[in-house]
Amino acid sequence: MFYWFLKTIVIGPIIKLLFRPWVEGEDNIPAEGAAIFASNHLSFSDSIFLPLVVSRRVTFLAKSDYFTGRGIKGRLTAAFFKGVGQLPVDRSGGKASNAALSSGLRVLRRGELLGIYPEGTRSPDGRLYRGRTGVARMALEGKVSVIPVAMIGTDKAQPTGKVIPRIMRVGVRVGKPLDFSRYEGMEDDRFVLRSITDEIMYELMLLSGQEYVDMYATSMKDRLVQAARAKARELQEAAKPGSAAPELEEALDAAEGKQRLADATLDATTDSTASRAESDDDARDDEGDGPVVAAS
Repeated sequence: MFYWFLKTIVIGPIIKLLFRPWVEGEDNIPAEGAAIFASNHLSFSDSIFLPLVVSRRVTFLAKSDYFTGRGIKGRLTAAFFKGVGQLPVDRSGGKASNAALSSGLRVLRRGELLGIYPEGTRSPDGRLYRGRTGVARMALEGKVSVIPVAMIGTDKAQPTGKVIPRIMRVGVRVGKPLDFSRYEGMEDDRFVLRSITDEIMYELMLLSGQEYVDMYATSMKDRLVQAARAKARELQEAAKPGSAAPELEEALDAAEGKQRLADATLDATTDSTASRAESDDDARDDEGDGPVVAAS
């Protein structure tokens, strides 16, 4: 199959040679049977490095955008993801979420390993964000254990937006399988799903050493986009004739205030000097010096 051809002959050997990925907790990976890999998500390359260090096949749920791109790049990306057996997922919610759940369950029922990013998207700043409950529902309905996996350093090797990665060592830390069979039959209880998801994210936090943020990564991305747009509007306003950025306006106001204070001080000093001079002239007149007579 194309998956094994890429992993063992084309891409795998080169990546292993260049990046020398290290693995901790490899004994926690089951030799057979279905399980879910729940991983933090720092980089596009996470879906490449994790399967490389696992001897068994790992199928990831990939966002549908990777399969619908246009142009040469889009077609090549779609061909690559289809070739390695990744499954497209529509993340718009509702019926799309149910379709993603069904796709994942089909993988698990075949006794295979399924990779999921509970955060739903890549971390915008390297921190670990709140997990979405789809991983919990899939674990309960599939009756499988969840194996927390922490990707280490992949965000430095290939930051978001960077096509050519930086050559450096990256790591994969595999945690002990988490058994949630005690919640069997409770996959429709949202409080149970949230409890399971939070337990998974707690284990990921311990494994990865990331700071945890109790909000969704997508919400943080929206905030960052809004802040960037607001900053762009400020710069556009500042670029208009007769306009200045707020910081510049404040600096100008402060400078004008200082100048007014200096002018007032100078006026006061001048008035005081003039007053003393007039007093001295009056004193000299009183002493009989008399006024100066101009020559005709």
